Amino acid sequence: MRIGIFGGTFDPPHIGHLILAEDAREQLDLDQVLWVLTPYPPHKTMQKISPVQDRMSMVLLAIAGNSNFNLSRVDMDREPPHFAADTVAILREKNPKDEFFYLMGADSLNDLPAWHEPHMFISLCHGIAVMMRHDEALETSKLELEIGGLSEKLHFLQTPVIEISGSDIRARVGEGKSIRYLVPDKLHHYILNHKLYHS
Repeated sequence: MRIGIFGGTFDPPHIGHLILAEDAREQLDLDQVLWVLTPYPPHKTMQKISPVQDRMSMVLLAIAGNSNFNLSRVDMDREPPHFAADTVAILREKNPKDEFFYLMGADSLNDLPAWHEPHMFISLCHGIAVMMRHDEALETSKLELEIGGLSEKLHFLQTPVIEISGSDIRARVGEGKSIRYLVPDKLHHYILNHKLYHS
């Protein structure tokens, strides 16, 4: 099977995540997209993050009804730190016959040399799918010099420009503004009923 790995804090997951994941599934002919919830992201140690249980519940609500989307507990079921290289290694060990494609934004690709064990990470991935934004510039030749073999793994996806972010949604809730249509309806009700993101 061809599996997409869509990792993130998902605080909260939103319409933009869903559209990008579905576009990646279609363009890469993926059998499944694993939503890998990161409980304690190494790069967000100073940021207040919602409880893991709430974020897991929100992901499940967001992906409900799409049989090609599944929540993965690969990071939730192990101790931190949760580095992407280790995540892919565990998934490959459990499913050695599957091909894994890591989904990331252009900003993450630019930061890849600073990731934990970037050479090991790209060697473990069968492909790296890059979701471009209109304001992101890439220097793939420079990245290739820093991480040899990267270019042959890259797949650039044609995705719509979706200017929605978790930080904006959290801020809107805190200010008492509407987030309707930014997240699925069930997720909208969950955020309001559980009083998430209120200051």
